[in-house]
Amino acid sequence: MTRHLPRHLSRPLVRAALAGSALALSLGLAAPTASADSGPAAPTAASRAAAHKAAQAPKTLDTLSRFFAREGAVSKAAANPSIKGKAVPVYYLSPEFVAGKKGAPVARLEFLASKAVSSDGQKASLWTVERAGSWQVVNIATGDDETRYARVGAEKLPGGTVFHEPQINAWYVQGHARVLPLDRDAVRAVGAEGTSLAAYRERVQKAYGDKLPGSAYEKSGKAGGYDAPKPGQPSGQGQDQGGAVTVASSLAGAGALAALGLSGAALVRRRRARHQG
Repeated sequence: MTRHLPRHLSRPLVRAALAGSALALSLGLAAPTASADSGPAAPTAASRAAAHKAAQAPKTLDTLSRFFAREGAVSKAAANPSIKGKAVPVYYLSPEFVAGKKGAPVARLEFLASKAVSSDGQKASLWTVERAGSWQVVNIATGDDETRYARVGAEKLPGGTVFHEPQINAWYVQGHARVLPLDRDAVRAVGAEGTSLAAYRERVQKAYGDKLPGSAYEKSGKAGGYDAPKPGQPSGQGQDQGGAVTVASSLAGAGALAALGLSGAALVRRRRARHQG
């Protein structure tokens, strides 16, 4: 299963989302502050309801119909997409946590995700953000990682924070000063039993601490987490596995695809590689 937009849909959606990359976007946070112990601030009930409404909008459902019909598995007319469940908050590893900022939570809110299903069982994730007072869907990805791991994490550690480390495409749940793995990539990073929050911070500081905003790594032009393709090498190969932490992670939705050094195209490539086979 792939996790990327078809060519005719991905370009306008990602381009439109990344166009807002110079803006700080609000997600209607319920609390102004958070700490490593209490977890990141959460979206309000009103924000989640508005995101759900945006996901159910007729224009969104029409785009979903085209998305599900992109490979001929089902016709656009027969796709009949529907939104299942509520929008869930999606958190990414925080640059402030990596930098060792006192009280910084391990992750911060990037966008809200809704699960979409077609008549033939295909699944997709809608990434929604608030812009200029209204909620908009800015990206569609195949599969249901965001909502599925939110559910798995809540079952594994009730009340914990489910978050994504995009550099290695790993999902975790954090709570009670512990970081527990939710997928194979996370198990490879922290072990099957997880690790302490302090040990996790030490690991990500070692991996990404020299790639923070203003670092030589960022200034070298590698802040997207990928070197330029070598001659004769397809785009998306020659990945810098270390990743990077950039200021783009203060943005939401597809604008936040650059979170911690992953550009939209880079994240698409990494997810595609993971889901093939």
